[in-house]
Amino acid sequence: MKDVLLVKDLYVGYGDQEVIRGISLRITEGERVVIMGPSGSGKSTLLKSIVRLVEPWKGEVYINGVNVLSDEVDIRKIRQMVGFVFQSYNLFPHMTVLRNVMLPLEVVKGLPKDEALKKAIGVLRLVGMEEYKDRYPLQLSGGQQQRVAIARALVMDPILLLLDEPTSALDPELREEVLDVLRNIAGRGISMLIVTHELDFAEDVADRIVFMDNGFVIEEGPPQELLYKPKIDRTRRFLRTIARRLYAVNRYR
Repeated sequence: MKDVLLVKDLYVGYGDQEVIRGISLRITEGERVVIMGPSGSGKSTLLKSIVRLVEPWKGEVYINGVNVLSDEVDIRKIRQMVGFVFQSYNLFPHMTVLRNVMLPLEVVKGLPKDEALKKAIGVLRLVGMEEYKDRYPLQLSGGQQQRVAIARALVMDPILLLLDEPTSALDPELREEVLDVLRNIAGRGISMLIVTHELDFAEDVADRIVFMDNGFVIEEGPPQELLYKPKIDRTRRFLRTIARRLYAVNRYR
């Protein structure tokens, strides 16, 4: 199986503070990997360093076989191959939903307006937002805005989709609608690297779960193995904490 992402012995930090400490990671075509771990463990930094939004200190990163950290690489072309969905939606407030999704097709890919329009409509339909195409971001709920952000990432036909806690800013009802969209996308075979604490979603979607703590990968495995029979005590304690929070929320549904 071809590697879409290959990370080798990666170190990343800010100033003199080391955040990622020798992480290695591999994602093959169509594989869906979930990253879990406590706040401050380096999950978001890892995602950002893959496309050099944060510059790694040392190590190797390959996307589709291209050395991302090479001095000769065109990082703009690398980023065109990767869709990134952040915790915040980062939509342009003065543009309609449709224009937010069309813009990268016209500006980055240089598609004619009619082609960009057709493709944008199709992706908005995929995420259940076609009927809202003429609205502005501030006229949408948080869940709807995040679905538009996902559409904007997907419209570029990325070979890898990076999602950094895409539901963390949403209340439980809106969270579920975004998770349903992500489940649908996962079923289409796109490679995904997802930072999330949504246990049910991880179990449904992930081929593999990676648990991080203090900048290290301390355990990884299939969802049924890691979620129900973790080998490391730190993983067990983290999962118990998440499960208690989930139980507290569900009591009032």
